[in-house]
Amino acid sequence: MSDWNASIIEEFRDNGGTVSTNGFGRALVLVHHIGAKSGVERINPVAAIPQDDGSWLIAASAAGADRNPDWYHNLLAHPQVTIEKPDDGGGTSTVAVTAVDTAEGRDAAWAQFTAMSDGFKGYEAKTSRVIPVLRLVPRSAD
Repeated sequence: MSDWNASIIEEFRDNGGTVSTNGFGRALVLVHHIGAKSGVERINPVAAIPQDDGSWLIAASAAGADRNPDWYHNLLAHPQVTIEKPDDGGGTSTVAVTAVDTAEGRDAAWAQFTAMSDGFKGYEAKTSRVIPVLRLVPRSAD
């Protein structure tokens, strides 16, 4: 894990889901996932937009890099993941979710990210790839 990710995760947990670094505020989730090849559990802070249906959108922007982030491939290989998210009470809670590709509704989903932050427009301009967007859908308790 990079030092930057470690510091963001620490700030998220220390401040009840609020991250002032880079102005993230409460717009991040911590995605707990399994490596597609390694099988090792990993955690990544990812910008997330809550939806009215209880799901969250996340974009595999990788800050405009020319390849998708490793966590994106991990979620496609192992879509049953857990997230730590800011909750309405000013703290955090953990939710089991399934990552679903939004290929069909990708453009509308991506527009939510560019409306949230001009940084996403910059990422899009930096890369020739189409930045994928995933929907994290809460799993029902069985």
